[in-house]
Amino acid sequence: MTSKLKKSSDNVSFSLSRWFRRVSTHAPSAALITIVGISYMIFLFGGGLYTLINHPLPSAYVNGVFYFLYPDISSQFVADTLISVVLYALGFVGLLFVYQSSKSAYKPRQAYMMLIIGVTLLLLSYVFLEGSINFKQTGGQ
Repeated sequence: MTSKLKKSSDNVSFSLSRWFRRVSTHAPSAALITIVGISYMIFLFGGGLYTLINHPLPSAYVNGVFYFLYPDISSQFVADTLISVVLYALGFVGLLFVYQSSKSAYKPRQAYMMLIIGVTLLLLSYVFLEGSINFKQTGGQ
């Protein structure tokens, strides 16, 4: 083996070992872990696991009526999952706005606006989730 080829192969192995060491010792940030954990929680609360396991219908058109929400509490459509996941995420974003408003007390106008937006998002999420549960309990009537 020539000395030039041996030198280039040594450089390649050194750069690969340095890259492997960097990748293997890299720790994800706390923010990334938090975002992944909350996303997983919202996915589970929204019924994502049920949708993955049972493969329900996306929605239904029965007797001239289009249903996004399954009219019974015992099952769900894919649209049920999507709607509930969006509403849970909306509620969580509302909680984040309320939290951020408490951190900006030195800017009272901004804090007040963020508090109003956060409470509004939280209330909208709650009202629509309760409405969808009520719709399912009454059988879609």
